[in-house]
Amino acid sequence: MDLDRYITEHQPAWDRLAHLARRGRRGAHRLEPAELDELVQLYQRVSGHLSHVRAAYGDPSLTALLTRLVADANAAIYGTRSSARTAVRDFVLGTFPGAVWRIRRFVLAAAVLTLLPAFAVGAWIATSDAALDASAPEAVRAAYVEEDFEAYYSSEPASQFAADVTFNNIQVSITAFAIGILACIPTAGILAFNGANVGLAGGLFHAVGEWERFWGLILPHGLLEISAVIVAGGAGLRLGWTLIDPGDRPRLQALTEEGRQSVVVVLGLVGAFVVAGLIEGFVTGSPLPTLVRVGIGVLVEVAFIAYIVRLGRAATGPPVDRSPAEDSSDGTSGYTVAT
Repeated sequence: MDLDRYITEHQPAWDRLAHLARRGRRGAHRLEPAELDELVQLYQRVSGHLSHVRAAYGDPSLTALLTRLVADANAAIYGTRSSARTAVRDFVLGTFPGAVWRIRRFVLAAAVLTLLPAFAVGAWIATSDAALDASAPEAVRAAYVEEDFEAYYSSEPASQFAADVTFNNIQVSITAFAIGILACIPTAGILAFNGANVGLAGGLFHAVGEWERFWGLILPHGLLEISAVIVAGGAGLRLGWTLIDPGDRPRLQALTEEGRQSVVVVLGLVGAFVVAGLIEGFVTGSPLPTLVRVGIGVLVEVAFIAYIVRLGRAATGPPVDRSPAEDSSDGTSGYTVAT
């Protein structure tokens, strides 16, 4: 094969590697998992091209170009993976919030599926004597409102309690995500069930005029905790919807790609559940004034939402600026060869 034909055949791969390497060197979070895999594969392929060009053609211009391209790709791959601290930073500041922002419509759907049953059941229990009587025997309701609900938050040493509730919440979120593969319905059911349970508790307190105590106990940790469960449910709904409507991708490919993104969401939520568990263990049941406890919960929730919106939008915002060569009319990147 002559040199011109060789260049024509492999130029698209070189252009693509140049584009991915350029983006990767500006931060690993700018590349999707599938793009990272493609970057590594192209790096290996073009390294082979470089060896072949050196041996078969000995063209100094092409050899220099491919050497620079391989070096750029190497820096993009290993420069972003060489430090565990960098990897964690990229995940926290880009990958996780970006993954949540991409599924924001499904998170909104999960919020509706959770909060609508919560407020509907709560209002029904609080305003209907028949519903109140049907919820539980009067003695059970009285014990729950007067003692059991609040005693739960001090039933164990704070550190043990925080660990237990964190583990339980992570289990719930993983379940809500994992069963999303069954076409959304089970995930929707879990979200609605959890919401209805919260509404039932709130309704029992409101029915006897103890609403201030209820909100004082649920809001410190519950705002972040419920938000994290909703986000996990949104990831499950997104996965389930991919099974129903994979778009123009083969269904297996679509599920694989969306599954990777959803796993990123669930892993990132572990941190949120740890924070919610610490608040529930050390703040909710503490002797701090109610206003202080609720204020802590509100501040943490606002910080979480701002974090997702600001960094998530930035991570999925306008594409990286392209160089003039990348925007050339023939569609090739700045890596061109003069022969």
